[in-house]
Order: sequence, then C-alpha cells, then structure tokens
Amino acid sequence: MHQTADELYAKYPEPDSRPPLFGVLFGVKDLFNVDGLPTQAGSKLPPEAFSGDEAEVVTQLKRLGAIVLGKTVSTEFAYFSPGPTRNPVNLSHTPGGSSSGSAAAVAAGYCPFALGTQTIASIIRPASYCGVYGFKPSYGLFSTKGVFPFSQTADHVGFIADSLSTLSVLLGSLECLPIATRIPPEPRIGCVRGEYLGQTGEQGRASYQDTIRKLTNRGFSIMECDPFPDIEMINLSHRRMIAAEFYHNHRHLHARYGHLYSQHSLDLYRIGQEVSQNELNELRKQTLELRIKLSNILELNALTAFLTPSTTGPAPLGLQSTGSPLLSLPWTNAGLPSISIPCGFTADALPMGVQVVGAFRDDLVLLDLAAKLEEALDQPDSYSSIHTEG
Repeated sequence: MHQTADELYAKYPEPDSRPPLFGVLFGVKDLFNVDGLPTQAGSKLPPEAFSGDEAEVVTQLKRLGAIVLGKTVSTEFAYFSPGPTRNPVNLSHTPGGSSSGSAAAVAAGYCPFALGTQTIASIIRPASYCGVYGFKPSYGLFSTKGVFPFSQTADHVGFIADSLSTLSVLLGSLECLPIATRIPPEPRIGCVRGEYLGQTGEQGRASYQDTIRKLTNRGFSIMECDPFPDIEMINLSHRRMIAAEFYHNHRHLHARYGHLYSQHSLDLYRIGQEVSQNELNELRKQTLELRIKLSNILELNALTAFLTPSTTGPAPLGLQSTGSPLLSLPWTNAGLPSISIPCGFTADALPMGVQVVGAFRDDLVLLDLAAKLEEALDQPDSYSSIHTEG
C-alpha cells in the first residue's frame, strides 16, 4: 500500500537515521505496477489485465524513503496514441510521449522526479519538449520487473527529473547492475552530422549548432563524426524488432481485448505478426552489433560521448501527435546511456534540449560530463532565443 509521510516519520524519528530520499515525492508512469494503484498502460483495458507484483524499482524507491505521488499518463501501451496530458510550458503543445505524464509532472513542479520508460524516445523526447532532464540509462541497468513490456530488447527504465543533481542522487542510491567508476579524462565530444542529423528540422539544427558554438568557445574539444550512414536501415530494423516483440507481448491480451486497442496499436500488432522468429533473432543480434560499432567509434577517437539534438525540433502544436522519435532511436537500439539537458528556447519560447550519449555502462561518466556541459551552457548567452531565417 501507499507509504505516507506520517508513516515515514514514525519509522525514522531521528533525522540522522533517515534514508536518502526521505519524504521525496515521485510520479510513476502507468506501465509500472504499484501496490494500491491500478495499472492500465494508458489503455482502455481493465486494470486486472495488468495485475502483478509491484515493480522492483518502485519498491526500491519506497525503501529509500520516497513517496508515490501517483500514476502519470502514458500513451497507449507506451506507443503513439496520446493521452490527455498537455505541455506545462505551453498548453497548446504536446508534452511528447510515451512518458508524457512524467515529464509534465516534473515540469509543472509536482515532483522532483518521475519514473519513465524508453523503447524508442519516450524519456528523452518528453523531457526535451517540457524543458526538464531525461535520463535513459544503459540497457538493463535498472530492472524492468513489474513493468508492462513493450519490447524486451529495447525497453529501458529511466527517469525524468528537475536537475542533474536529482539524477545523480538517484543513480547513487538505487540498486542497479555494476557501472564503470573510472575517472574520465578531459572531455572530447563527437558531434554528429550526415543523414542522421538531416532528420532534424530547421529549429532543431539551429539550436544544435548554437550549442556546439558555445561549447567550442568555452574550450571543449569537438570532433565531427557520422556514426549512422545507414540510419534509414537502423530506423526500419528497430521498428520491426519492437513491433515483433509487441506482438508477442500482446497476443493474449489482443485475443480478449483487441476491440479496445487504438488503430496505432493495431497497426503495430499486425506489423509484428509478419516478422518471423528468424528475422527477430537477426534484429536482436543487430542491436549488439550496433553497440559494438558505436563503442569502437568512441574508443578509436578517444571520445567521451556523442552530442546530438534531443529531438528533431520543439514540441509540435496540438495533442494529436507526440512528435518524432528519430533522434533517440539508434541510441536506444544500441542500449547506450543518454541524457537530455535543456539548452535554450525557440523564438516562441518552446524548450529545446541537447542529448549526450555515453559509452555502455559509463553512466556515471555521462552524468559527470552532462554537468560540465550544463555549466558551460549556463552562461550569459546560453538561453538566448533561437532565431531562424525566413
């Protein structure tokens, strides 16, 4: 059941004995089971369809003293059909998806952090759109037990937060798989170009180039690289892999509740049906090959991390779409850790973010670098408006 503030004070009357997250409120995306709260995965299906043990990460956070504020809205099954959540920065714009409610709750000041998941771009994109911080850790770093699955090969449990310091406390407090503890050298950053960057819109490219200019002026070592000359193939492969695993995860539910699915989810289900087991095995293998390829690029060029736009542009107008996931897709496919940090606003005051992507299991190094980048960007001109021609 719910942990209350009164119960925490009774359990820990002495301040010195209190756990690190004592009394901190957090939101929980409606894919995570929470004792005492229903789970519907953003769908019209009844809660009993998703019943099960409480998500391990939720239980861990409670043990650390955190209090569940409530469930946050998810798109249906963490895919493309949006819920009613609006962007707190501008209510006429989408907050992104699928962790839309988690990003909106943090941006609106209801809680300092919220749980999210990412299978394509579902943490990085809403964090960027709402002007807050998103952290998608290395694949498998945090347990997905008790979280309704989309695609087991691509699902990541992560966080949307109000600051990098909040993310640092979370990473330092929670139980997770071992991560690197090496002392990073002076940062050297790989800035992307090519067809991958070509997926951005005018405002996205302007924001990114402005960020690179500022970092260069502040003495950061920058190297241009094109890690994805085959980005169209990676995009297609990722979509077919997650569609296939979506199909396998939904067969039992679709048989009973298929009439309650949105058209977006039905279309994905049907695509997944077409993927053979042999093709799925090959698509899973390709995720590891991409991880090795990107790791080699980092190592051979002595790069600390890649730097990319967080999204193709600012949050789109309206609530019918959650925006494009393309700038996060290949990094999610490879399972590398990524963080979105705010880097400015458009001329019409919509937030923009920059995505920092580190080496596999180098999550602590990534957080350290993100803090250095934020400090460099948080100087007089870092939040100047982004103006575009025409």
